[in-house]
Amino acid sequence: MEYLPIILIIVVLIIILSGIKIVPQAQIYVVERFGAFKADLHTGPHFVVPLIDRVAKRISIKEQVVDFKPQPVITKDNVTMQIDTVVFFTVTDAKLYTYGVEHPLAAIENLCATTLRNIIGELELDATLTSRDVINTKITSILDQATDK
Repeated sequence: MEYLPIILIIVVLIIILSGIKIVPQAQIYVVERFGAFKADLHTGPHFVVPLIDRVAKRISIKEQVVDFKPQPVITKDNVTMQIDTVVFFTVTDAKLYTYGVEHPLAAIENLCATTLRNIIGELELDATLTSRDVINTKITSILDQATDK
């Protein structure tokens, strides 16, 4: 019985300390309270209410590189070819990234593939082989519009 107050104090201290979250550089934590979005925590120390708030997702805000499998595309002059796609992206809104789309990387891949097919479909084979910068510019502008940059 004499150890009960000490054990109780230790348990309370552990619960309070579990509410301290230190967010590392180049990351954002998405916090939920009872399952609903509460806040984005940016770099530095923060306090969340233990047992009520939880970190739902840890998101890197560094530029990320994703290499997608080759996509079959058909040019304007009916030539089928495989095009490799590498996408560089940065998460700018952690809340939208977490709750906006079920599988964000799959959405980016499908959007890139569709956009690439549309752009290559308007070009002939010779133009697709020589106008990489034009294709990149068109894809970037279309993807920026679709994803709110």
